[in-house]
Parts: sequence; C-alpha cells; structure tokens
Amino acid sequence: MLSRRLLLVLLCSSACSAQPEAQTPAQAPAAAPTSARAEAVIVAALAQQADAWNRHDARAWVAPFADDAEFVNVLGMLLQGKPEIEKRHDEIFRGIFARSRVVVTTRKVRLLGSAAALAETDYELRDYDRLPPGIRATEPDGTLRTRLKYVWALTSDGWRILAAQNTAILPLPPGPPGE
Repeated sequence: MLSRRLLLVLLCSSACSAQPEAQTPAQAPAAAPTSARAEAVIVAALAQQADAWNRHDARAWVAPFADDAEFVNVLGMLLQGKPEIEKRHDEIFRGIFARSRVVVTTRKVRLLGSAAALAETDYELRDYDRLPPGIRATEPDGTLRTRLKYVWALTSDGWRILAAQNTAILPLPPGPPGE
C-alpha cells in the first residue's frame, strides 16, 4: 500500500511534469471535482480502455496514463513510462493476445482527497492464443480473471493513471482426494 508521503510525491511529480496530451474521457473541468463526477469520468475512461483492448489498439489503451506512469503487469514486470507501457501492449496485441477479448467490471472508485483516486477493476480475458509463462486460466472454459488496481491523479490534463498493477486470479490447486 502506498504511504501518504509516497502518494503525495507521485501526485506532485505527475502534476509538475504534466505535458498536454490528446483529449480523452479522463478530461476534467477546471473546477474541483465532486466525488460522483470524478467517479463517472474514471469509469468512462476505464470503459474506453476496455474498448481499446478489444480493438487491440495499444495507443488508445494507454491514453489515460500519465507520461511517467508505472504499470506492473500480470507477470510482475515493471513497465516504466507511458512509451514502455504502450510498446509492451502493442507487442501482446500483435502476439499472444491478437484475438483476445476482455470484459472489464469496475468494482470501486474511491477518491483519496480531491486530486487522487483509487480504482479497482476485474478483467475477464478470453480468446487469447496462449497465456504468458506461469499464468493459467482461472476457469475451465479458458477465461483468465485478473484484478487491476489503478492510482489516478487529477492533473492539468484531467484524470491520469499514475500507477497500475494487474494480478492474475489463479485457480486453486485441487484438494486432497475425498474433499
């Protein structure tokens, strides 16, 4: 869990180094956000991100990320910066996930003050060619379920993802015989 001091450093570094980017649904009005407005903007951005995945469009998938964002993928690899996150997603969209489809459910968006939020999502991934080494489908039908947690910050460019971590929900190993 991020300490408050680390979160403030992340927020300050993101806000201080923010560069203008293409318009996305993560844009926010100049006025201070209400909780309901912030949640609606973030939920809409996550829905557009799911749509971008299903179109296999890495550039659109990373649109809500801050330039200096960090992403921990399902294997635990740390991707640093929007260009690296986009490059890796472009590779998987042209490779093992070229035919994949996701369904994303936003479980919770919680404001952490007026300029930061935590969003928790559930991903259901289907129709992939194969999974990364060490990752197994969660369900017998091949569905891989993951939980993706995002740290968002309100910047001069709107709501941006500062950090995200994807964790696979692996199937439980079979119990002892007779259970």
